[in-house]
Amino acid sequence: MDLGLEGRVALVMGASRGIGRGIAAALAREGARVAIASPTRERIEAAAAEIAAEAGDGGADSEVIPFVADTTDLDRLAVLPGEVETALGPVEILVCNTGGPPFGGPLDQGLDEWDEAYRSLVLAPRVLAGAVVPGMRERGWGRIVNVGSTSTREPIPALNLSNANRMAAVGFLKTLATDVAGDGITVNTVATGLFATDRLADAAGSLEGAEEDARENVPAGRLGRPGEYGDLVAFLCSERAAYITGTTIPIDGGQLRSAF
Repeated sequence: MDLGLEGRVALVMGASRGIGRGIAAALAREGARVAIASPTRERIEAAAAEIAAEAGDGGADSEVIPFVADTTDLDRLAVLPGEVETALGPVEILVCNTGGPPFGGPLDQGLDEWDEAYRSLVLAPRVLAGAVVPGMRERGWGRIVNVGSTSTREPIPALNLSNANRMAAVGFLKTLATDVAGDGITVNTVATGLFATDRLADAAGSLEGAEEDARENVPAGRLGRPGEYGDLVAFLCSERAAYITGTTIPIDGGQLRSAF
């Protein structure tokens, strides 16, 4: 299936590892020109080289450029899309993978942690969207995908900051989707379940422990793989998905029990 992403310019946040890396790799395989960002220079430069090599092995002619950016640094995020435009061209695809706040119950975190979570999960997508949407409107085409969580459907007891702030982000993005739908721009959130990432391994004590838990508690009987996540996002960014917007799409192996 031709997704029509050849030559499209994408900016993927949090792409040095895990889900963000899986998304960047999927877009690169489809021939997109991909800017990837994370706070650590060594890690993001290594990821860029690996993703470009993998895409080349698959026959894709893709360019992958690393950028250093912390999603809590809103001033940095405001200028990042302009830097990407200088290097690759105007951003046509924006993937807001802006971090996961620390674990904890409703009253476990202080206000500083609340403020940081709000900056990374709500204000960071707002700043990035504000920088790229005007150009997308002018060109009549754009894709914005937010990496969210199933906690927006069913709050998770140990993820209070994620529960609260990801819901706020979905509210903003749903409103944005309605506003820009007539301009050829789609805006969607992917509600993430349990995936084989370093963050999950840290939370579970080990990836093996997380896999064992998934065999019992996830209907699919396993953890998701970052590459599977990337494939869904690549489709949402494609020409084939032009009529899908304003949605929150779960990818969780059937773990959500809610009907809607």
